[in-house]
Amino acid sequence: MKRLITFALLALASMPVAAREPRTHLRPAANPSAVIARELEFSQAAQDKGQWTAFREFAAKDAVMFVPQMVLAQGWLKDRPNPPVAVRWQPQEVWSSCDGSLVVSKGAWQGPKASGWFTTIWQRHGDGGYKWVYDHGDTLQEAQPVPEMIPAHVADCPARRAPRAAKAAPAPFDPLRRSGRSDDGSLVWEVTATAEGAHNLSIEWTHDGATAPLLIEEVAAPEK
Repeated sequence: MKRLITFALLALASMPVAAREPRTHLRPAANPSAVIARELEFSQAAQDKGQWTAFREFAAKDAVMFVPQMVLAQGWLKDRPNPPVAVRWQPQEVWSSCDGSLVVSKGAWQGPKASGWFTTIWQRHGDGGYKWVYDHGDTLQEAQPVPEMIPAHVADCPARRAPRAAKAAPAPFDPLRRSGRSDDGSLVWEVTATAEGAHNLSIEWTHDGATAPLLIEEVAAPEK
């Protein structure tokens, strides 16, 4: 037994340092293709399990959506019956923070009586998977063409890695304002809304060495 312990200690000592130390020093990396795959999985789940079932399954605990007012998605989706025919959708372009903790996807949807566009914000969670934290969209007069390829973009990385900030307590839900940011600060979003259901989404990212607008979207309140 003593000989076995000695051999084990010698083997461990001969291993390269990098092999013995946990690789916690590596910077988290962007992987926009993971969110493209997640969007396609989400859309397929809507067909297989039902539209609202899929929305509930893929949503984060604090995700928000518009119905047309801004609501916490999980509460609104709870026990909600699925429509007879689920909407179909396809991602058409994605933008990721440098560290991959936040990814924006934009695409087209088609329903039984209408079609339009959508923007969804995905957040990476502790298990490495993505759940959506924000979803909105609107109708279009004509259906958008399906692109041959899905462009993927990544924000510039910060010059140096900022120390991880202590996790703040969740802010109380405000149906008129919501915001979020990637862990590294290279992608930031904010939405402001009205009680009637109109809302404006603004997304900024770090690009070409400076903070720049990425998307600005306005959705009007539904006509009464």
